[in-house]
Amino acid sequence: MLIKESELILNPDGSVYHLNLKPENIADTIIFVGDQDRVEKITKHFDSVEFSTQKREFKTQTGIYKGKKLTVLSTGIGPDNIDIVLNELDALVNINLETRKPKEKLTSLNIVRVGTSGSLQKDIPVDSFVMSTQGLDLNGMLHFYQIDAICNTEVENAFIEYTNWDINKARPIIINNSKTLEAHFDGPLMHKGMTATAGGFYGPQGRVLRLPLFDATLNEIMDTFSYKEFRITNFEMETSAIYGLSKLLGHNALSLNAIIANRPNGTFSKNPKKVVEDLILHALNKLVEL
Repeated sequence: MLIKESELILNPDGSVYHLNLKPENIADTIIFVGDQDRVEKITKHFDSVEFSTQKREFKTQTGIYKGKKLTVLSTGIGPDNIDIVLNELDALVNINLETRKPKEKLTSLNIVRVGTSGSLQKDIPVDSFVMSTQGLDLNGMLHFYQIDAICNTEVENAFIEYTNWDINKARPIIINNSKTLEAHFDGPLMHKGMTATAGGFYGPQGRVLRLPLFDATLNEIMDTFSYKEFRITNFEMETSAIYGLSKLLGHNALSLNAIIANRPNGTFSKNPKKVVEDLILHALNKLVEL
């Protein structure tokens, strides 16, 4: 199958269009961050940085940390950006960019998101870490792909019934993380639970400024949802898209969040920079062992 130029756009230098990367510029283990300024907050710990580029909000640095080659990439905010990042990263490793044909032997990337989030549960305090066992997709982007094989239909149906989910919204999807990466990162420092992924920061996450919400009680209902071992621990804007596209493309993905706010308790970290730095160092040292 020859992939048309309009479907896989390359820059004049042969790099993929948005990320400005060539296959040799990335490692097989990639750390995602949202904020472009957080890239260097991670790579400052590297022994060396061998490659650096930026186009728009997508900043990438590849280097060596304790003998392991790692790439750090900023995705920007939201599931739409994740759609760009995951598809272009996959193209770098699984499509021959010269012949425009998928490779016969496919490569699986290890992708770990290091982000910040707010807790939806009173017992998950600020300055703690959350590992996302599943992503609860509330934004609908993944419905543009064939997703039946990656859904958790039983839990999705329970969530839809419990929240009285409006049929005019996209059907919620629940996608598992990489159980291999979960087992590697699991430990006493990690709270675990399902991460809800919204398509926006204000209304989609229940925040009110001047616009009234379609369902003002949805957050409170979601906070109390529990089905078997499933409960929603935190809210952000990327995890479900990372998990869904990684599953579909054959990559391993895990989302780690530094909790800087607790919405039920109304609290915010007194030192959010420290908890983020602690999570960065924890993630780096675990990745070296991978």
